[in-house]
Amino acid sequence: MTNIEKYKKTFASSLSVEINVVKENLEYNGIPEWDSIGHMTLMSGLEEAFNISIETDDIVDFSSYKEGLKILQKYKVKF
Repeated sequence: MTNIEKYKKTFASSLSVEINVVKENLEYNGIPEWDSIGHMTLMSGLEEAFNISIETDDIVDFSSYKEGLKILQKYKVKF
């Protein structure tokens, strides 16, 4: 599984949505499942999936699917 596939799968499983809901234009609060609780579940899922620890500032800045890709690259995750 590629990192981008892992990223999308983690989004879908963490937010309890179908994989086809996870698109590049997805933003925080863009769907009911990505609320504050869903956000923390997603952050935890990404930390586990990529074996990283996301800093608080990055958790706050993680506002969209695209922004998440940029943030994870700071943690040496290659897409």
